[in-house]
Amino acid sequence: MKQHLIVEVFRSSKHDGMYLYVEKSKGLKDIPEELMTRFGKGISAMTMLLTKESKLARAKPEKVIEGIREKGFYLQLPPAKDDYLLDLYKTPTEAVY
Repeated sequence: MKQHLIVEVFRSSKHDGMYLYVEKSKGLKDIPEELMTRFGKGISAMTMLLTKESKLARAKPEKVIEGIREKGFYLQLPPAKDDYLLDLYKTPTEAVY
């Protein structure tokens, strides 16, 4: 079995940080309709040769390859919002002098 794939990465028109990895030769034609409804219009972000040694920002290359082989795609969701960032916006309850 090949250990590399030529993938096209699409970014979501609806959700920042959501990406869909698919095999370049197949594109988005086999993606389930429900997923595309949630994902929105796929905007091509890049095409790349993906190997197990590839460096990806927020995904493990072997998980991406496995997802594409099994389901025909790999969906990368936006990073979760960190709780400590939300704390910056809380109103202090006690004045400290």
